[in-house]
Amino acid sequence: MRAALLATVSFGMMAGAAFADGEVNVYSYRQPELIQPLLDEFTKETGIATNVLFLDKGLVERIAAEGANSPADVILTVDIGRLIEAKDGGVTQPLQNETINKDIPAQYRDPAGEWFGLTTRGRVVYASKERVPETAITYEELADPKWKGRICVRDGQHSYNIGLFASMIAHHGAEFTEKWLTGVKNNLVRKPDGNDRSQAKSIMSGECDIALGNTYYVGLMLTNDKDPEEKEWAAAIKVLFPNAADRGTHVNISGMALAKNAPNKDNAVKLMEFLSSGKAQEIYADQVFEYPVLPGAKVSDVVASFGPIKPDTLPLVDIAANRKLASELVDKVGFNDGPTQ
Repeated sequence: MRAALLATVSFGMMAGAAFADGEVNVYSYRQPELIQPLLDEFTKETGIATNVLFLDKGLVERIAAEGANSPADVILTVDIGRLIEAKDGGVTQPLQNETINKDIPAQYRDPAGEWFGLTTRGRVVYASKERVPETAITYEELADPKWKGRICVRDGQHSYNIGLFASMIAHHGAEFTEKWLTGVKNNLVRKPDGNDRSQAKSIMSGECDIALGNTYYVGLMLTNDKDPEEKEWAAAIKVLFPNAADRGTHVNISGMALAKNAPNKDNAVKLMEFLSSGKAQEIYADQVFEYPVLPGAKVSDVVASFGPIKPDTLPLVDIAANRKLASELVDKVGFNDGPTQ
């Protein structure tokens, strides 16, 4: 049955799939081109071939449906929400590994060892270089009336925003966060819409002056030779790291987990040990314009140009525990209805 399942999976088989050291199967929410340099280096160092199945949705459901015969060995995904979804969906297994735990700080891994962060992205403020003289900002300040009619943002229920709102609950409680969300809502120039890149476009056009966005999108826009217009959007904004002077900027992660029924478990663990290494984190971070979680690991020149980031030190599990409540508050205040005052 496993052979049949493997035959139905659209794995991008590498030339060395029959190496004596075997193979490892990766189920990924990240596009293959973003992770292939990492996997190529792993195969070069170990002789273990990697097979990748990319899905843009339904990864957890896919593995659950495959059951005990699933070929999945390692899960790669973005966002703490998706990692917790995999754990709660019963498709991961715990891994206590000295090498991995040494390379990945505790705040970026599951206490039970069911997922591990590899890189982080900051949820920052994009600000107009022309119209915003401020060089520092806080998340709390986004509810200040001085920003009325000057903020644009994507859907409040998007996982990137839910993560930030959950962090506000973790720091300030639900009552404060509800009032804060109402304040931010009333400072919006329009209903939440688009994605992070389109917020930068709106700033360039003059529709708004500041927006919430992830750091890595700035890198993607600045280097987008296929759509040079995005370079203009990125050139129009500066990155402000909220709360840099106190608790730090909210970050989310790209991460990995060991699949529950990994048929190549030993090779899966070797891959995860490799991915946690400083060398691999730097390769990965360079590819996706993110920050390695290993302290002292280098960031790309593009990311370094944004300025230094001071990450919020709250464990992501503590923040993630508030995601459901954050979603409820978004609906309660009618955030996606846009400004009402």
